[in-house]
Amino acid sequence: MYRGQFGMWLWILHRLTGVGILGFLFLHIADTYLVGLGPSYYEDLVFLYKIPPFRIIEVLLVGAVLFHASNGLRIILLDFWESAIKYHKQLFYFTLALFLVLWLPAAIIMLSSVKWT
Repeated sequence: MYRGQFGMWLWILHRLTGVGILGFLFLHIADTYLVGLGPSYYEDLVFLYKIPPFRIIEVLLVGAVLFHASNGLRIILLDFWESAIKYHKQLFYFTLALFLVLWLPAAIIMLSSVKWT
């Protein structure tokens, strides 16, 4: 049975992060559209980007982009290098390590400027 193996979880996470990135893209298109309606409409929405809960969502978005990209590189290796299947578990751990090495410093920097009170 394939259920519960590394590849299945990475497949699910890859799809979820892709959908999350797409959702943010729609939000970004909407707030950019508001600029055309007038600066006051845009300013009414942009205040959201400065509140702490939305900053956490931004950190999660950066995490989604970094995971999606690093897992995409793993998928490219598996697709174009036949011997990569033998190293599937190692590639899984490398993907997670690359993601954490890139995301944790970014998250710390992004959250360091948040005023929590």
